[in-house]
Amino acid sequence: MPIPFSRKNCFQLLCNLKVPAAGFKNTVKSGLILQSISNDVYQNLAIEDWIHDHMNLEGRPVLFLWRNSPSVVIGRHQNPWQECNLNLMREAGVKLARRRSGGGTVYHDMGNINLTFFTTKKKYDRMENLKLVVRALSAVQPQLDVQPTKRFDLLLDGQFKISGTASKIGRTTAYHHCTLLCSTNRTLLSSLLKSPYQGIKSNATASIPSLVKNLLERDPTLTCEVLMDAIAAEYAACHQIDKHITLINPTDETLFPGINSKARDLQTWEWIYGKTPKFSINTSFNVLHGQSHLEVKVFIDIKNGRIELCNIEAPDHWLPLEICDKLNSSFIGSRFCPIETTMPTNILHRTCPEDDDLHSKWNILCENIKGIM
Repeated sequence: MPIPFSRKNCFQLLCNLKVPAAGFKNTVKSGLILQSISNDVYQNLAIEDWIHDHMNLEGRPVLFLWRNSPSVVIGRHQNPWQECNLNLMREAGVKLARRRSGGGTVYHDMGNINLTFFTTKKKYDRMENLKLVVRALSAVQPQLDVQPTKRFDLLLDGQFKISGTASKIGRTTAYHHCTLLCSTNRTLLSSLLKSPYQGIKSNATASIPSLVKNLLERDPTLTCEVLMDAIAAEYAACHQIDKHITLINPTDETLFPGINSKARDLQTWEWIYGKTPKFSINTSFNVLHGQSHLEVKVFIDIKNGRIELCNIEAPDHWLPLEICDKLNSSFIGSRFCPIETTMPTNILHRTCPEDDDLHSKWNILCENIKGIM
């Protein structure tokens, strides 16, 4: 059962810090189980970074439980255009985040539990953590068939993925985090984690698609609250610590100095999109011309999330070559995102203010380019 957070009884008793921080004075002899009161993906990812960067975990392991409102989280070395449907995410108001660990892309909502196991580098052991989760699940429902795999996933009934793993290993500390599908929106998960973009060539880490299932579909008593309590109890028994879950506020600068700066960094375009490994797009689309369709070819190189090379080829009789060249050059250096297409349109209005037919064709091109961003 979670207990309210208090500055008097939590981190004041938690650990020695690697760096000084106000309000953290004493030490605790063992570990701690934390749960975030926030459902904001950036705030919760920031807490992971903060604990990893600032806490002395020697003899003091930490389990962090957290859930997010709908969001898609990509691995540090992934390409969001390759991994998810960005247009659908924008329409649905689903956030995109890039975490600091590796691994594949995952969908989060309030039906998914995130577990982060913090230890020293020496004590880092993903398989032991997964076995702990399996024991917790067995304690609440002995008939569940859940097994860890060599890829450090958890499979239900030998075929349905209910948990995926990622990790970050620092110089002295490490964390292993995993998901646990309880009652997540599988329809939205499937739709959002399916990229509609064609012709992407990239060396970024690619996710491996899997069949998934919710634990609640297997047993309606397996709610998120039941599962978090069970995992906390098993973690406490394993580490011989108090099984109480301590609630924390991941925006509290008094307890986590610099935490809001970390959260802001995780929300920047430069981090989410700009850290994408260099990639290219080679695709085409058709435009209507009279009673027929004409093919427009598109080749774009993107580096640090910005357009490095752009070559849009349209038939000369539909769009003059010099206009096409102007469009290509106007995109160079722009962020590879839909809002950037307004700048080329403004340029055309200044150079050819009276040509409505040209404006119409230009807008058609820009709308199609938006569709691949």
